[in-house]
Amino acid sequence: MSQPADIRGFDFFSAGELPAPALPADEVAGIVREHWGLEVELDALGSQQDQNFLARTLGIEAAHRGPVGVVKITNPAFTADELDAQDHAASRIADAAPHLRIATTSLADDGTPRSIVAETSEGPLAIRLLEYLPGGTLNGPAHLSPAVVARMGEIAAHASLALQGFEHPGLDRVLQWDLRHADRVVDLLAHVHPDPAKREEVTDAAARAWADVQAVASELSLQAVHLDLTDDNVVCTTERGIRLPDGMIDFGDVTRSWAVAELAITISSVLHHAGAEPASVLPAVRAFHAMRPLSAAEVRALWPLVVLRGAVLVVSGEQQVQIDGGANAYAAEGVEREWRIFEQAVSVPSIVMTRLIADALDIDLGDRADAGPARIALDPAVDLARATRLDVSITSDDIDAGAWLAPDLEERLAHAALDAGAPVAWLERATPRLTGSRTLSPESGATVPLGIDVWFAVATHVSSDGDDARLVVEAADGMTILDGTVPARTRARIRLGAADAPSHVPHLVRPEYAAGWLALTADPAAAIGLTGAVLDTPLRGTSTGASDAADLIARRDRSFADVQEHYYDAPPRIERGWREHLVGTDGRVYLDMVNNVTPLGHGHPGLAAAVAKQLRTLNTNSRFNYGAVVDFSERLAAMAPEPLDTAFLVNSGSEATDLAIRVALAATGRRDVVSLLEAYHGWTYASDAVSTSVADNPNALATRPDWVHPVDAPNPFRGVHRGEEARRYGPEAAARIRELAASGRPPAAFISESFAGNAGGIPLPDGYLADVYEAVREVGGLAISDEVQAGYGRLGEWFWGFEQQGVVPDVIAVAKAAGNGYPLGAVITTREIAARYRTGGYFFSSTGGSPASSVAGLTVLDAFRDEGLQQGAAETGAYLKGRLEALAQRHPLIGMVHGLGLYLGVEFVRDRASLEPATEETAAICDRLLELGVIMQPTGDHQNVLKVKPPLVVTRESVDFFVEMLDRVLAEGW
Repeated sequence: MSQPADIRGFDFFSAGELPAPALPADEVAGIVREHWGLEVELDALGSQQDQNFLARTLGIEAAHRGPVGVVKITNPAFTADELDAQDHAASRIADAAPHLRIATTSLADDGTPRSIVAETSEGPLAIRLLEYLPGGTLNGPAHLSPAVVARMGEIAAHASLALQGFEHPGLDRVLQWDLRHADRVVDLLAHVHPDPAKREEVTDAAARAWADVQAVASELSLQAVHLDLTDDNVVCTTERGIRLPDGMIDFGDVTRSWAVAELAITISSVLHHAGAEPASVLPAVRAFHAMRPLSAAEVRALWPLVVLRGAVLVVSGEQQVQIDGGANAYAAEGVEREWRIFEQAVSVPSIVMTRLIADALDIDLGDRADAGPARIALDPAVDLARATRLDVSITSDDIDAGAWLAPDLEERLAHAALDAGAPVAWLERATPRLTGSRTLSPESGATVPLGIDVWFAVATHVSSDGDDARLVVEAADGMTILDGTVPARTRARIRLGAADAPSHVPHLVRPEYAAGWLALTADPAAAIGLTGAVLDTPLRGTSTGASDAADLIARRDRSFADVQEHYYDAPPRIERGWREHLVGTDGRVYLDMVNNVTPLGHGHPGLAAAVAKQLRTLNTNSRFNYGAVVDFSERLAAMAPEPLDTAFLVNSGSEATDLAIRVALAATGRRDVVSLLEAYHGWTYASDAVSTSVADNPNALATRPDWVHPVDAPNPFRGVHRGEEARRYGPEAAARIRELAASGRPPAAFISESFAGNAGGIPLPDGYLADVYEAVREVGGLAISDEVQAGYGRLGEWFWGFEQQGVVPDVIAVAKAAGNGYPLGAVITTREIAARYRTGGYFFSSTGGSPASSVAGLTVLDAFRDEGLQQGAAETGAYLKGRLEALAQRHPLIGMVHGLGLYLGVEFVRDRASLEPATEETAAICDRLLELGVIMQPTGDHQNVLKVKPPLVVTRESVDFFVEMLDRVLAEGW
């Protein structure tokens, strides 16, 4: 076929097969020596149709040989004008975006890009030496975080903006990668695919996508494009363990095409990475649109172009493998990757992705019309005023106590409503149903209904008078389409699809795709005449519930002091919990592996009932005479060892440690206190004064009052004394206490956690507290044990953390677990020490020890006794720690697994010798775990330790899921 007159450069459809150059490395090294005067060794790099080598300098020690550039041997089918256009495009982007690294061509003496044509064993070939950009690309299957995906979108936008208005004769070319020709490429090459079923799938999908693009093609802007800003061609910089793209390479596909194709090609390359799915590309789309706004026509074309890109990759990859006879390893390795891109691209209908993208960008596509009929008729007529709307949303009382996990809940609720006389019971459209969720799942469940579910008291015929919508009435199995007649007391699913809806519309969809699907359906409840079709429940027209969560954070930021931080930069909105599970407003269920506030788990029925009953009868302050405060004080004091027998009741851990310090000051008449470095004890004046954790307060060490005397944190892993040398911490701390006393400032107290909780659940060295308690008592001071985190059975073998050290403190401060999230804390000491507090006046806390908080405390103690929570902490904790330690054998990022029972810490280090903290990696791992359904947070002064402190009701199945997801993150990336 002759080349068309208006095409000056390469024409794929005229050229036929394009075998890549295959010059021997020593021949190429000779060419570099001759033309560039460099002695190099070459490492082959992958390429579909060209040949690339990484050139390293010779003549020096191997350890010091650095890359000098990339030798690019261009396929002989491409003209000099085309190479010149590529060089100028690279320079243009480099000038427009100086913060990006751009792989430009080495310059000749006159400052122009240098390209030589060398006589080779394969004939004359154009060869260039391109700048080498260190850092590597995103090549490979590793997971790409939303931040990385967003950065890819930004880089594509920079290229698009820089190349606007760029003209050059070398742009006049026809490439197989130019999606303007995707239909022809697929038609030409599809026959080479060896699998007939896959071949048909590709051609059918490409035909549908091409029709969608052609519907808006006349509205798509044309310009110069890079056309290959994929994961293979963006280079990264790693800062503090996190890799982010900041440059681009390989301008071999520069041409003129649809501007939106730049973005389509970029986001398609995301789809083969671990954990990626169509919704994963939205950060890139948003980032691109923020810099270079997309038109409505471009939004309509974007996902069909992604499908076409996938189809072209599949057929082109198979062709290249056959052309090169298996010699092109790059092409051969890409076949599986390219099929995954295509498979993901077609996993969600293009129209759904188009609507989803439009929703994410808040773009009106200009074709919204009423998708529903004027009326849906019921025969016989139903008294709709007596209809019962069922509610299985996350706010419903009917799903309390884990009822949502029962597979027949909806049926039971519907039949109960019918039995009570309702002519129809129904579940509404769009509101997420917790009954559709899944626990311990790395992806969300299908919780958002696109239609309604109905149960009629008598057999009822359902029909529509609308011509512009599809009415679907199907049985509960989702497979049987009814003829419109719904049997009595039998669930039917009713949907209304818009004219442009896919042929098959599921009844329930995952929240990530809800906005796309909901835009293609209408509400049958409104068409029937059912009233009250909107519950006061989140997720209205949002794709993931993220908009609802973001709106709530914005409101929080306006009214809630900024210093009161929240987990995650973009947290989900959590409105329900059950045992060790937390539930977002979209119905996504997360495993809570961090919440040591709730040892009984979330939504404990016994606790809820007991506190509710008490609130209905009496709740006042502890100066009144009522039984609950006495009962709880007696029970709590009895849990402490002799001679501790007296309790003060407060509201929180901060208040408990503050009061413990004040008790010690009053009892001794002194003002100095010894505490540990890296510790956190609370936010009140006294508890904050003895807190030295720089993670909680970066100025902690510089702002300590003069009456606080910190001693080294007894950390045997990364402290000043490690391993066996950790035995020195106790004597050194004791010596410091005696030194203070000798200097005329004997301490009133020594305060520490019994386990270094803020540092990640690190046990104190054996004998540490015995040494220090002996010293502080010797000089007339008191020993305070902060049990706010470690106490209450979390360690498993011991109820109190200090028991592990074989000591008894003078004062115990406790909270958190005591109320299972209800505000309750306590100080336990001796009658004599408590009495000395009167020297400073009375103590009173309005709600500390109130009837409701006392009942909460009693119920928690009952649950510990009746549900075996302490034994569970010992057994499940030992199992979990063993699994985490096994994980550490395979993942060098894990430096140590700390802790005991269900009070564990997984410490991440970049190097096990230097123990450099992997701070940024830990935060990124927590974000990735959230995507996979696990709530986890970092702790420690370096924020490099996973805080593994789940509710004590956590099961082995749940901890297995946690370990598996952590393993997956460490293997796939974050």
